[in-house]
Amino acid sequence: MAIRIITDSAADYSVKELEKRNVTCVPMSVTFDDVTYLDGVDLTKEEFFELLISQNEFPTTSQPSPTSFLDCFEEAKREGDTVIAVLISGALSGTIQSAMLAKSMAEYENIYIIDSKTATLGMRILVDRAVVMREQGCEAEEIVEELERLKSRIRIYAGLDTLEYLCKGGRLSKYQANIGNLVNLKPVVKVTTEGGVEVYSKQIGMRHAYKQIAKIMEEDRPDETYPVYYLYSYDKKNCVGFIQSLQKKGLDFGTPKIRGIGPTIGAHIGPGSFGVVYVK
Repeated sequence: MAIRIITDSAADYSVKELEKRNVTCVPMSVTFDDVTYLDGVDLTKEEFFELLISQNEFPTTSQPSPTSFLDCFEEAKREGDTVIAVLISGALSGTIQSAMLAKSMAEYENIYIIDSKTATLGMRILVDRAVVMREQGCEAEEIVEELERLKSRIRIYAGLDTLEYLCKGGRLSKYQANIGNLVNLKPVVKVTTEGGVEVYSKQIGMRHAYKQIAKIMEEDRPDETYPVYYLYSYDKKNCVGFIQSLQKKGLDFGTPKIRGIGPTIGAHIGPGSFGVVYVK
């Protein structure tokens, strides 16, 4: 009996990365102007941001249907395998509900569905830990218990380069966005312990956003037995600037692991954002 690890496209893996890990990805969908794409299947991260920048209409992202999960679950049931599904925070998407409905339809108990309470590279830390433990021969219950403990220690902070997409997504009024742009406001956002996204602070200028997140990392130190990831949306410039600012402060967390993020979070924070993901 094998252990199958499943995630969704919010984890922002490439096809090659998924193949290397033997992980199944259930894609979300992204709709621009009545045209729907499957995230990571027929829409790359770069293509998504090019559409985001060029289109006036704000895109919608949708969770996978229960049927998408049911196909995976029924195949595992036929083979007698156990499934561990590590999915995007239930506070950000209805993906968990789709998976739970599919589990009840499959009528198979050996399916563990984990609300990661995080997104993007935070999910990657959990999935990668599950892969390592599977390779070590751990039982499914051991893996699930470890992930449930680990997820509360994952931190994500990001600095936004533009307020345009918070405004388009209805999180800021046009008036607030215009005022913010006039003073060069750069919000710092975080993923909360409940798995939602909130504004942590508001900084004037990108350098102050760098300093704010660097200060957080000094006080809330990363556990360096896990990777520290640096994220960017479409343009790496601010991400590179942030890493350089950390190095100037003597904060060195090894060779930087820089990864681009996709539509799930990218639609709301827009291009040019930077951030860090780590385990406390």
